[in-house]
Amino acid sequence: MRNILLVNDDGIYAEGLKYLYKALTGKAKITIVAPINERSGSGLSMTLAKPLKIFQIPWENGDKAYSVTGTPSDCVKLALNTLMDAPPDCIVSGINRGSNSGRTVLYSGTIGGVIEGVYRNDLPGIAFSSSDFNNPSYERFVKYIHPIVDHFMRHPPKTGTLINVNFPISKHEKIKGFKMTRQGKGFWTDNPDRRIHPEGDPYFWLGGKWKECTEEADSDVSWLDKGYITAVPVHVNELTDHEHLEKHKVYFEEIFTKL
Repeated sequence: MRNILLVNDDGIYAEGLKYLYKALTGKAKITIVAPINERSGSGLSMTLAKPLKIFQIPWENGDKAYSVTGTPSDCVKLALNTLMDAPPDCIVSGINRGSNSGRTVLYSGTIGGVIEGVYRNDLPGIAFSSSDFNNPSYERFVKYIHPIVDHFMRHPPKTGTLINVNFPISKHEKIKGFKMTRQGKGFWTDNPDRRIHPEGDPYFWLGGKWKECTEEADSDVSWLDKGYITAVPVHVNELTDHEHLEKHKVYFEEIFTKL
């Protein structure tokens, strides 16, 4: 039986994590390591300025579950180096409350936990997110999760590539199909909300709003809007812009000879 590590950024008690577990329980040996509190937007950040605490949480079927006073990346680090006897066969993250389509991937703690395994430890990883933020209907996604995980474990992407899966919003009552596709251009743009503290000082909730962009017809944003479940292979192992490197390498290095 496969060993799967579950993680998220919405916290150990999040509904999305419970439904992710429901989709995979009985089909794999599961270990859960998740933040004790919501850590949305934490990306790949890790905790260095204070100690981390681990609490074992009672879970269904006697499966091991732990909460960590840190980020999703911290959770994966501790899972791989402290809590698990052997590396898992796959890291699965989510189900996130809110979309991680388009260019949101580098901010997402849901995806950050997977990157920690993919980039640092060469483990396969899949992140699941629901486009519904206010009323996510996780139950209707459960039947799709294991087939997706099973497919990518049988047909894994190359080392350094994670799979970013998003479910469409609930206005699409019927899922139309699966689309493996490219990353879209949309993203959450800054929208700071200025407020006044009772003592008179201003403060801000950073907030955000979705930035609409002109999308390619085959992007995840476009297919989600049409009612499809999307999967984008995101490569994080090599971030070099090789076109720029080849074009400017000689000119840059020549600067030293003129000093």
